[in-house]
Amino acid sequence: MFETYTTVIGSVVSEPRRRQTTTGEEVISFRVACNSRRLDKRSQEWTDGPTLYLTVSCWRRLLAGVGVAIAKGRPIIAHGQIKTNEYVTNDGEKRSDLEMTAVAVGLDLSRCVARYEEPGATAVVAVEEVAARPAAA
Repeated sequence: MFETYTTVIGSVVSEPRRRQTTTGEEVISFRVACNSRRLDKRSQEWTDGPTLYLTVSCWRRLLAGVGVAIAKGRPIIAHGQIKTNEYVTNDGEKRSDLEMTAVAVGLDLSRCVARYEEPGATAVVAVEEVAARPAAA
């Protein structure tokens, strides 16, 4: 089987949800919205491109850090294996969505400032939003 790894940059759009699988393994999942910004050469204004939504699932070693640092509205960078999930709704409708099994997740430091804590430290991660500024052309 071919594994497709990718990196996404976006904003967390749902509260992270921690749960246990039927086998007792813990996972944290959250939704991310990613979109590109382009400079419209005619109007000289920044415009948003289409939005990509996906679910990011975090397992094992990622649980501690993600559980403390990631929250709805925060800017993140996530890297992992991406796949399409196909499922049938309760109404019998076939649907699909994208899911990333993350191997690395972090705050996007171009859009926030964070304080680093060693693993095992009992401190709250401080995240400060940075004013939105246009990306370099």
